[in-house]
Amino acid sequence: MKLRLKNIFRRGLVKVAQTTGAWIITGGSHAGVMKQVGEAVRDFSMSSSFKGEIVTIGIATWGTVYNRSSLMSPMGSFPAEYVMDEETQGNLSCLNNNHTHFILVDDGTHGKYGVEIPLRTRLEKFISEQTKVKGGVAIKIPIVCVVLEGGPGTLDTIYNAITNGTPCVIVEGSGRVADVIAHVANLPISKISISRIQRKLSTFFKDSYEQFTERKIVEWTKKIQDIVRNRQLLTIFREGKDGQQDIDVAILQAMLKASRYRDHFGHENWDHQLKLAVAWNRVDIAQSEIFTDDHEWKPSDLHPIMAAALIGNKPDFVKLFLEQGVRLKEFVTWDALIYLYENLASSCVFYGKLQKVLQEEKERSAFSKAPKIQMHHVSHVLRELLGDFTQQLYPKPKNTEQHRLSIAVPHIKLNVQGVSLRSLYKRSPGRVTFTMDPVRDLLIWAIVQSRKELAEIIWAQSQDCIAAALACSKILKELSKEETDTDSTEEMLALAEEYEHRAIGVFTECYRKDEERSQKLLVRVSDAWGKTTCLQLALEAKNMNFVSHGGIQAFLTKVWWGKLSVDNELWRVIVCMLFFPLLYTGLITFREKRLQPMTCLSRFRAFFTTPVVIFHLNILSYFTFLCLFAYVLMIDFQAIPSWREYVIYFWLFSLVCEEARQLFYDPDGFGFWKMVSLYLNDFWNKLDVCAILIFIAGLTCRWIPATLYPGRIILSLAFTIFCLRLMHIFTVSKTLGPKIIIVKRMMKDVFFFLFLLAVWVVSFGVAKQAILIHNENRVDWIFRGVVYHSYLTIFGQIPTYIDGVNFNPDQCSPNGTDPYKPKCPEYNGQPLFPEWLTIILLCLYLLFTNILLLNLLIAMFNYTFQQVQAHTDQIWKFQRHDLIEEYHGRPPAPPPFILLNHLQLFVKWVILRKPATRHKQLKEKLEKNEEAALLSWEMYMKENYLQIQQCLRKQNNEQKIQDIAERMDKLTEMLDCDQVKRTGLVEQKLTYLEEQSFQFAKALRWVVQSLSSSGFGSEEDTPVIVPSKAPEMKESPEDEVPESFHALYHVSARHLLYPTSNAIRFPVPDEKVPWEIEFEIYNPLFYSPESQENAVPEFLRDSLDNLSKINFNTMDGDINRQSFHGTYLVEDGLPLNPMGRTGMRGQGILRFFGPNHALHPVVTRWRRNVDGSIYRKNLKKMLEVLVVKFPFSEHWALPGGSLVPGEALPQKLKRVLRREFWPQFQKLLNQGTEIYKGYMDDPRNTDNAWIETVAINVHFEDHNDVEMKRMNSFLQGCDLEVTARWQVVDKRVPLYMNHKELLQKASVLLGASY
Repeated sequence: MKLRLKNIFRRGLVKVAQTTGAWIITGGSHAGVMKQVGEAVRDFSMSSSFKGEIVTIGIATWGTVYNRSSLMSPMGSFPAEYVMDEETQGNLSCLNNNHTHFILVDDGTHGKYGVEIPLRTRLEKFISEQTKVKGGVAIKIPIVCVVLEGGPGTLDTIYNAITNGTPCVIVEGSGRVADVIAHVANLPISKISISRIQRKLSTFFKDSYEQFTERKIVEWTKKIQDIVRNRQLLTIFREGKDGQQDIDVAILQAMLKASRYRDHFGHENWDHQLKLAVAWNRVDIAQSEIFTDDHEWKPSDLHPIMAAALIGNKPDFVKLFLEQGVRLKEFVTWDALIYLYENLASSCVFYGKLQKVLQEEKERSAFSKAPKIQMHHVSHVLRELLGDFTQQLYPKPKNTEQHRLSIAVPHIKLNVQGVSLRSLYKRSPGRVTFTMDPVRDLLIWAIVQSRKELAEIIWAQSQDCIAAALACSKILKELSKEETDTDSTEEMLALAEEYEHRAIGVFTECYRKDEERSQKLLVRVSDAWGKTTCLQLALEAKNMNFVSHGGIQAFLTKVWWGKLSVDNELWRVIVCMLFFPLLYTGLITFREKRLQPMTCLSRFRAFFTTPVVIFHLNILSYFTFLCLFAYVLMIDFQAIPSWREYVIYFWLFSLVCEEARQLFYDPDGFGFWKMVSLYLNDFWNKLDVCAILIFIAGLTCRWIPATLYPGRIILSLAFTIFCLRLMHIFTVSKTLGPKIIIVKRMMKDVFFFLFLLAVWVVSFGVAKQAILIHNENRVDWIFRGVVYHSYLTIFGQIPTYIDGVNFNPDQCSPNGTDPYKPKCPEYNGQPLFPEWLTIILLCLYLLFTNILLLNLLIAMFNYTFQQVQAHTDQIWKFQRHDLIEEYHGRPPAPPPFILLNHLQLFVKWVILRKPATRHKQLKEKLEKNEEAALLSWEMYMKENYLQIQQCLRKQNNEQKIQDIAERMDKLTEMLDCDQVKRTGLVEQKLTYLEEQSFQFAKALRWVVQSLSSSGFGSEEDTPVIVPSKAPEMKESPEDEVPESFHALYHVSARHLLYPTSNAIRFPVPDEKVPWEIEFEIYNPLFYSPESQENAVPEFLRDSLDNLSKINFNTMDGDINRQSFHGTYLVEDGLPLNPMGRTGMRGQGILRFFGPNHALHPVVTRWRRNVDGSIYRKNLKKMLEVLVVKFPFSEHWALPGGSLVPGEALPQKLKRVLRREFWPQFQKLLNQGTEIYKGYMDDPRNTDNAWIETVAINVHFEDHNDVEMKRMNSFLQGCDLEVTARWQVVDKRVPLYMNHKELLQKASVLLGASY
């Protein structure tokens, strides 16, 4: 075998096994194709990072295994130790050690190959009947026989595979059996003759051709004819043919071709093909082979496969199904959505969170088993991810019996009680509940699993796309916090950033087109995303890039200036704020034209309710409060409070009321605890609460005479915190705001730095204190010596007593009795402590703290500054919203006059019970028509954005290079394929011309011979006509079988294995079927069992004992021995089959020698539409036929069978109809049309017994026919085990082959489609 072909085979086989999880079954020995397979698996396992194991099973004959004794162990051992020794193996074979499993078959023989083939055939057939969930879809396990080279045993394997309906891929060019079949696969059966096969064997089996006997060659010819006869199961892999480069493509095409020609009801074969393509993830094959004009797919038929593609993460198929007309609104039902969440990837974080919710519910309800997944469980997890500011996306139903959410969907496993995914969509329309927003539901399902391609396809279908992108970003960021895998975390964050950029892109398109409508998108309440807004989602997800977008900042500026024009200068606003009559001078301009007239009283209200005015009034008020507070603390703090101090208390009360308003103000209906959580999440609110609590504590102490001074101290601390609160006010400034952000970030750096510094301070301080001071027991001075003095040393205040030079005894207490002096070091005229050690410690301490740690702090500050400075503008714009929102909803009067507003709100909320409402500028609920128009416009803008992105990708240089490379590859491939096709076409034309020349020479020779024999000229003058065909290409006369004979051949009657027995027929090739053709080695088995299973005892049956008494070709009593084909030959007392040899003599399991007569009614009616009109296909009417299925039968059949002598109706027909309808059905048969009378090609036929039938068509033209309704009522009246049904007539209906031929004749008679 060529090295290139060997590499293609290895690569393709391993690719199939890796991508589909297929098992590879071989003969297991270390030779031929089995060796190639083993080496391919070994090389892949050693060079690939593939984590799984490629299962390679070797099925071998125990008696042919060399050194098999080493596999046996009395004690049993696994794995077994086996050593290959090819040099001394002789005629036996070593096992290939690269297989993962072995099945060794022992029948007691030694050295006999092929013993394992029957077991292997049964095993493969059993496996093919099992159902496996692959890629989320339940599919029968497909089996493909791949033939590489091969000997006699391989031919038996191929024959058994074809017989069982297993498709085969023959690798041409690999040698021996594979090449023999490949060379004759495209020939008509009449051309596959014994002599041709003999020549092929002599060519491809040069070394072992002498071992082929005449019978063996005949057997090979017969088997190869049967193999080629099933062309739908045969695929020849030729390198370069039709673009075939990999064998995995050929394998999939073989399965699809076999499935396409397999008999199924309705669209089952197309459905099976699509399942195969999805399981193998070959969307290219689905586009070219399945979604063609040959079959019209309904969108509903694709729903189960769509779910499988989603679960299997196959975005290409999802995109294909959407292009084929699948509507997500019809696809996403509650049951389907629950099924998708039941099949979440177990490795994703969302799955773990969902299981945790189920476990918590199990613990609360005290159930023994965890509840099944319902959508309110999913909604609970989603609310954790999106934030508590959103409402439940899937609320928990109040009445679980009535809501469809409570219906549990069975999880699909291997053939679970016949349940399939298709059943989810086969409910009555009244019971199916569709979701509110199917695109949103699928997008969430994909995004929680970080399925990038799937989410991208689904997002492109979404309508509320900006909110969807921002929600996806928020979900991904929250999930990334709990993801343990670093790579997955980075992928999630990258995907979150990508969706933020998509939201920015779409909003940019909207903002360019219409500024006002785009800003409405920001504040529109989205019911689909928990009644929140795009702006709120962006803020919660901390999407700084989105919030800092120019359009959003323009909107925030618009909100900040309220009804004032944004072009007003700030000094004008402050002047008008201080001297409000200037409002009517035109110093201030308004955005709304109606406010421009000076006589309008609403101008005053519009000005003082503007957030920017409210903000500056509050600044003025706050500065006044701080100044008055400072004056009281420093100048006017009396035992009895002055009126100024009472003003401070009143002022503070107004601040407390405002904080309470912020805490209880709940326009969105979040609830008290949620509002508390939101309130405390703000750092500045915490600072306010801290300042107020400290002020109250100081005030309490201040009113107690004994604690007057401590009260003033505490109030001073409160003043300090109130001053820090000023930083929040300055965040609105574009100059100071970013700097405050940098300070906040640096505070975090200082915190971590202090931890490092404390290590050095404490270590040095404790060592210094222990060396210098002996048993200091005063805690305050211990703290001073260890921490305080060590900390001051950093800033240059070095203790004088540390080196003994500058030590002054007057500055310390010798015994530590003076509370205002530290204890003296141990000193007796001179220091008793080691000065050299304390100096070294001091030097090291200063080195690490002053130089190392302080410079580290500077470096940290510098890094933070550089990092924040690059994004300062974005961060400031992002945080600017909080201040704008705060003052947008704040009462207009500043403290302490704000109490008037508080009193008004108290009356409104508490006394009048009016709910709190949010201003429409930040959250607006639109009317349905307006919202629908806005979303349609947003979707249009999204399409523009996607088109622009696609154009940008095409213009990218890397993409251009990649596209050019792909085109060059395709062009090269097309040229190669075209060259191969041209060469093949030329060869075909030359062969055809040669054949025509040869036929012309033969005809001319016949003409010359005829003229010569008629006296025209003498034989000496006859010209010698040389055939134009090349001598080596000339076929012998026996190689040509007339097509007239071919039409009469019976095929099923020559199947090697006789039905219901182990009897094997003698192989009879097509050319040896007629009795007139000599067949010297023909020696068939005589098979006439005296009894047979399931035989009815009272039925008559011929026996060999009364063979001499039988009168053939006449009526023999009640038995009709006459043939519809005339008189048949009787040889040695046995009748001869008029259609020729069958490979078996005797009676077989048939009842009589000679013809066995049968009756097959073909009962038909027209297929009708819903309105009663006749259904048509390609302008032809379509039929429905009555078919039945008997117990233990794999096929459906026409309601007929063998006739018992003396009876008019077959016994099988009587099992279908009730007795009272038999006479009426006999009348229908008499009125019917005979469509066939003659021989039936049946597997039970033998050389001496065969079946002949009469087929009568009983057609009901009218769908209201009384007789048809009566017949339907009498169906299955006798035997309940028999199944009857009306089936649409199609060439793929799973009937017996001879019954399908009768059905075709009936269709032709009625002019119907077939």
